[in-house]
Amino acid sequence: MSSDMSAEARLAERVAAAARESPDVVDLSAGAFGTVHTVLPGDVVSGVSLSASRVEVGVVVRWGRPLPDVAADVRATVAAVVPDRAVDVTIEDVVVETPTAPEASGAPGRARS
Repeated sequence: MSSDMSAEARLAERVAAAARESPDVVDLSAGAFGTVHTVLPGDVVSGVSLSASRVEVGVVVRWGRPLPDVAADVRATVAAVVPDRAVDVTIEDVVVETPTAPEASGAPGRARS
């Protein structure tokens, strides 16, 4: 692996890790056509596409916060890793998480009938 390829591989992995730091991000996504990815020797970083001047990140997020706020948070976190490149964040999907049912023994502090 060349030095440049190694540096880009590490950068793609650091960008992916930064994007996943957001509590609103469930996963990264390569997008509907699978185009948001970085190919590495023997591996692919899905959800991160690097160019000389830009970074594109595709994310799947939890429902709840305003989506522009989530995208701005992810953009800011990723921009700290790549301050010399523009960062584009695409919300590829939104997941609605349903609360889990209380256990059969009942919720704490509740009397059982």
